Amino acid sequence: MKVLFVEPPKDYWFVMGEYLPPPYGILQLAAYLESKNKNVEIEVLDCQAKGLDWKALEKHVEASAPDIVASSALATCNTYVAVRTLETAKKVNPNVLTVAGGQHFTMMAQESLETYPEIDVIVRGEGELTLVELVKAFVEKKSFARTKGISFRHEGEIQHNPSRPLIENLDDLPYPGYHFVEDVVHKYHFTAMAGPKTRYALIEGSRGCPHRCTFCTQWKHWEGVWRTKSPRRIADEFEFCYEKYGSKFIWLTDDNFGLGKRASDLADEIIKRGFSDDVMWFTQVRCDDVVKHRDLLPKMRRSGLRWTLLGVESASQSTLEAFKKGIRPEDAKTAVKSLHENDIFAHAMLIIGERKDTAESIAHLREFMNDINPAFAIFAILTPFPGTEVFEEAKRNGWIEDFNWAHYDMVHAIMPTETLSREEVQEELYNCYRSFFGSWGRRFKGLFSTNEIKRRVFWYMATKGILKQLRSLF
Repeated sequence: MKVLFVEPPKDYWFVMGEYLPPPYGILQLAAYLESKNKNVEIEVLDCQAKGLDWKALEKHVEASAPDIVASSALATCNTYVAVRTLETAKKVNPNVLTVAGGQHFTMMAQESLETYPEIDVIVRGEGELTLVELVKAFVEKKSFARTKGISFRHEGEIQHNPSRPLIENLDDLPYPGYHFVEDVVHKYHFTAMAGPKTRYALIEGSRGCPHRCTFCTQWKHWEGVWRTKSPRRIADEFEFCYEKYGSKFIWLTDDNFGLGKRASDLADEIIKRGFSDDVMWFTQVRCDDVVKHRDLLPKMRRSGLRWTLLGVESASQSTLEAFKKGIRPEDAKTAVKSLHENDIFAHAMLIIGERKDTAESIAHLREFMNDINPAFAIFAILTPFPGTEVFEEAKRNGWIEDFNWAHYDMVHAIMPTETLSREEVQEELYNCYRSFFGSWGRRFKGLFSTNEIKRRVFWYMATKGILKQLRSLF
């Protein structure tokens, strides 16, 4: 009995430059399945790391002869490549069981099973326990009718089994299965952030979020519950990736890291283990959390925290309220200043294209960014991802003009605002990037910054022509 997990051939988000992340989701699932069923042969195929195209994937599936093939679409824009992966498996062996998972398929289970005959089963939501039970039922040739958390076809009808309760203690999970990709683990890197040769690992410190931003898929996917690993367990995983695989750049994938006692305890754990000077780590934080816990920043920096992504989103209080963000524009300015003072790279995330956005409000956003002056900025277009409040409202009101899932990448305009067409929203995105990265003063300061990360990022951006790639979207 063999299960093959596949990270398919695909393009990565060009806005962040050239990078190759480990396929964390399937590594975690593979490790959990291995821990619960020693009789199943497990393989993880990372087509990106191995440089395999679709034809090579087909040959690999043929040679591997799996009984089950699983792939996921964490992001909606990867829907089609996940489907093509399962289609490839069916082409090789029509009897193979194909399994899809991830946020998009969870939210669009009915439509996906109606649209894609290549998919046999969709694992909805948290996949570890569900996948173990699904594999067990398949091996024992039992009906899937009692397996919670799946949607599948049964006697010509699509059946959605009851949802599965969430795992109570994330510390009980095994470490992610980096051993399944040990032959390519040295290839995982993030050039703009840490350079092309620094080994790169992902670690999950929590699932979910206590906040309810209208554009976010994460909190709903995790059923509105925020579950965290203990600081000691997170530090254990840091140490494991550093000692076992030489990972010196670690992305803590939490959607809401949450500064406070937990963060302070994590910093203490990392520092006392003696490798904090040899690693850098990155995570996402809320502006208001930085403001409330500015006193923690020196310790966080000593622990190796070098880069933070701030959800600034907008310069407009009314827009922030429409997003249910729960912050103020002035929080962003204070947060950026505090991070810079502690030599922590402040990376701001902004969103344009909210229904009330105008050319004037977006121009104000550009001015706001010049004022708060983060080290780096990513501008995104408000995208109605399935499962979000934005999607439900936009679908209900007929605002969505593009249902090509491949365009749901936050750089393609999917819907207009009240005053801007999709084409004009697209043009405004380009203007935002040109305003921020086209400034000769900012370029000069970035290229010759005393901050190593800022200097590296600006040299990288200068050589990769990101503005030209954005322009090509028109």
